[in-house]
Amino acid sequence: MFIGHYSAAFVAATSPRAPRLGTLFVAAQLVDLAFFSFVLLGVEHMRLVPGITATNPMDLYDMPWTHSMVGALAWSAGFALLIWLWRRSSVTALIGGAVVFSHWLIDLFVHRPDLTLAGGPPPFGLGLWNYPAIEMPLELILAYGTLAWFVAKTRGPWAPVAALAVAMAAFQAFNWFGPEPKTIVDPPPPSLAILGLLAYVLLALLAWWVSLTRELKVGS
Repeated sequence: MFIGHYSAAFVAATSPRAPRLGTLFVAAQLVDLAFFSFVLLGVEHMRLVPGITATNPMDLYDMPWTHSMVGALAWSAGFALLIWLWRRSSVTALIGGAVVFSHWLIDLFVHRPDLTLAGGPPPFGLGLWNYPAIEMPLELILAYGTLAWFVAKTRGPWAPVAALAVAMAAFQAFNWFGPEPKTIVDPPPPSLAILGLLAYVLLALLAWWVSLTRELKVGS
């Protein structure tokens, strides 16, 4: 899942005690931001295997620091601590940390069994990536249904929201329909991780722009 992860950010952003939407976009993808950074550094590893799932060729065979449940909880706690140091609000910190951990929970539905509890077997994953007729509509409903919820609870200009929605659609389309390797690529080129990082950063910047231009409606 890609843009579906932002559903937690959109829902959380409708709370008056939550961090701003741009911060929540970072939280929603913090686990993957760390993962692609670790891939570039050689700390965690992946390879591209054609057909390993119906919609995603990534064989995520070594990611104990980011995609174990213990690892995800640690990233959540670290992010919550940073938010608390910044905002001095336990509620705001807990919301931010919860959005970070939502990444692992959502991944549990779509990943093949490559998620772990503490970095070792048994692996977990319900594998919805192998069922595009289910996963693709689910991703769009999660992402754009919660975006609509956020828009309904806020007021402000439409241009930033439209830019964010279009960028999300473009990156998701590339994720689904971009070129796939014809043979196993191990390790993948660094450009793959860099592209992922750039996508997350660009979407977070657009979400930050949205947060600057929209405010919660009274009584939302």
